[in-house]
Amino acid sequence: MVAHTEDIAGYQPKTLSQKITRAISKGPIHVFLILMGLFWLTPTIGLLLTSFRSAADNGESGWWEVFSEPGQLTLEPYQNILSDAGLTTAFWNTIKIAVPTSILVVIIAAMAAYAFSWMNFRFREPLFLIVVGMLVVPLQMALIPAARLFNGLNIFGTVSAAIIFHIAFGLPFAIFLLRNFFIGIPKDIMEAARIDGASELQIFRRIMLPLGMPAIASLLIFQFMWTWNDLLVALTFAPGDAAPLTVFIQAQTRQFGANLDVIAPGAFLTMIVPLIVFFAFQRYFVEGVLAGSVK
Repeated sequence: MVAHTEDIAGYQPKTLSQKITRAISKGPIHVFLILMGLFWLTPTIGLLLTSFRSAADNGESGWWEVFSEPGQLTLEPYQNILSDAGLTTAFWNTIKIAVPTSILVVIIAAMAAYAFSWMNFRFREPLFLIVVGMLVVPLQMALIPAARLFNGLNIFGTVSAAIIFHIAFGLPFAIFLLRNFFIGIPKDIMEAARIDGASELQIFRRIMLPLGMPAIASLLIFQFMWTWNDLLVALTFAPGDAAPLTVFIQAQTRQFGANLDVIAPGAFLTMIVPLIVFFAFQRYFVEGVLAGSVK
């Protein structure tokens, strides 16, 4: 009877022997997952410890020497890089690019996804197929044409150029993602709202946005991280004074070579803001990922 009961999902063992048996049976899986987690976190831990070591220590030994010589840890690398005016400018440039891009992509994509899901208009399906087809267009194909266009508009090499390009290439996936989520919302809710006299804008604001918040928050996190960590687009359209953190660190790599006391703190600083954003919206992110998995 116990053997059959243990197969039931959600069963919690009550006796000590049952708990021990359950722990032993799942022990290898837990050990494997822990080892995989440590293996995945090793580069991040190494980068963090390297960022707190001096140039001399990084040149003489690896970051693992910190465990035997904790005295190697110092705040000097961070003090040096934070005193650099170029880093401060690059940090604000990154915020100027990532924040407006993420917000505009989410807003435009949400309205377009609602239209493709619940509004009837001519050529709705062909237009949506065009949007889906744009997902397979490589980003690299548009770099030169977009550069010529931005140069003609006198915005090449500015923050605006990077924002426009990110929005253009972020919208197809965003519309596709939100449309698939919105179309799963029960039709009866929209019909009841229309019978009560609600306009399309009111339905979008009061029904669609609250119900679609998990997917919207997930999209916002994805878009923000993609834009924040981008190098290719920023290197092409926002060099010089408009360069974000990724371009700033790339320039340091080219200038200083293997000077890890400059590269490691700068690289780790670029990870802080995305981590804060992720953990701040973690609940919505999990809900968005799991949306539709359970009916």
